[in-house]
Amino acid sequence: MGETIHIYHTNDLHSHFSNWPRIKNLLAERKRWHEEEGDVCLILDIGDHVDRSHPYTEGTAGKGNVDLLNDAEYDAVTIGNNEGITLSKEELDELYVQADFDVIVANLHEPNGDRPEWAKPHRLIETKSGYTIGLVGATAEFTPFYKRLGWTVSDAKNAIIESVEAIKGEADLIVCLSHLGVKEDEYLAELCPDIDVILGAHTHHIFHEGKIIGNTLLGAAGKFGMYIGHVTIEPFLQEKKAQLIETATLQSSDDTFNELLIEQGKAQLDEPIFYNEKELKAEWFKDSALAELFGEALLEFSGAPCALFNAGLFMEDMPIGKATRYDFHKMLPHPINPCLIELTGAELKEIYMQSLNAEWPHIELKGMGFRGAVVGKMIRVGLELRNHQLFVGGKPAAHDETFELITLDMFTFGYFFPTLKRAPKKYFMPEFLRDVFSQYFRSKAIR
Repeated sequence: MGETIHIYHTNDLHSHFSNWPRIKNLLAERKRWHEEEGDVCLILDIGDHVDRSHPYTEGTAGKGNVDLLNDAEYDAVTIGNNEGITLSKEELDELYVQADFDVIVANLHEPNGDRPEWAKPHRLIETKSGYTIGLVGATAEFTPFYKRLGWTVSDAKNAIIESVEAIKGEADLIVCLSHLGVKEDEYLAELCPDIDVILGAHTHHIFHEGKIIGNTLLGAAGKFGMYIGHVTIEPFLQEKKAQLIETATLQSSDDTFNELLIEQGKAQLDEPIFYNEKELKAEWFKDSALAELFGEALLEFSGAPCALFNAGLFMEDMPIGKATRYDFHKMLPHPINPCLIELTGAELKEIYMQSLNAEWPHIELKGMGFRGAVVGKMIRVGLELRNHQLFVGGKPAAHDETFELITLDMFTFGYFFPTLKRAPKKYFMPEFLRDVFSQYFRSKAIR
């Protein structure tokens, strides 16, 4: 009957390493089984394996994640937005230097149109029986973010279709590594029926037994390593099916694995930033000295006269004594970039009034990656309302006067402040909030 093709896939691990020993053990065991039977076994990751909210990933700039993928004998990966836009251009260029696998991403380029050396638009794999498997892949188009980092990102579906056209004459089976999201995958299946299997990611969706659109099988394994996807293809019977393996049902070889990685990350981040003489408390629902200092840091960093952020940002207190990179990471672990926005006085007053919403502080932050637990109190710096008149930096603000507001990238996505989504803006990248805050203290220490 010929060889069976087994494809195992993970996605959106987001540096949740607790399940990794189970994943690695299962992959090693299944690879041994299949190869002993003379079958084919491919192991693929569909992006966002890296997440800098974990100290091990932060301390290694993602290279520790690549070591884990190497150790688990992955054959190919694509990048997610966490690899693509939370690392500097230099860090992403260096991320896969030691990779033992291929990185398949067709829609990322240098500004001059060249493809980065570490990326391939597609790959062909010939099995022992002479059957050829083609891999194509692309990542989500966070265009303004990639541009700020010095990359060009093109239309993902078009890039995938171009790759398919380039290899379909040679490939017996085409598998797409898609970090685009479920709706884009469903549309892609209709748009390009030459793709046999689409392995999805980005929207953390789950297909327990796959989903068929036309002749294309869609697979997806959720997030955080809770599931491992398994696609089985019988080429000569023209059959393909998908299933998910729940990692919680698997036996773990090392329940302390994540804690060990945290300790490694802590050691790598043990760089002193400054010596703190008094404890600064993280207060989610009221003003605090910590929030006041953070506001000063944002103003100094950006040159803006006013700032807006939420107190729920701070996940830990700043301890007394030596404050290290690890302490700043624990305090502000999320992948949030500052954003400078141009607004009229009238628009700024509207934002001010919206920020007074009494329901917001207790809203749980979900669906935007790790952004903290709750919104917390909205902190306004350099903004004040007196007798219905908005003051910016202590001066009355005319309705048609233009101002710059420094705030957080997540407030520009339209959920809280629709005006900020439309307004002219500049994202600061690759700086995260913890970088801005730690640099503020470094500069004070130098003085």
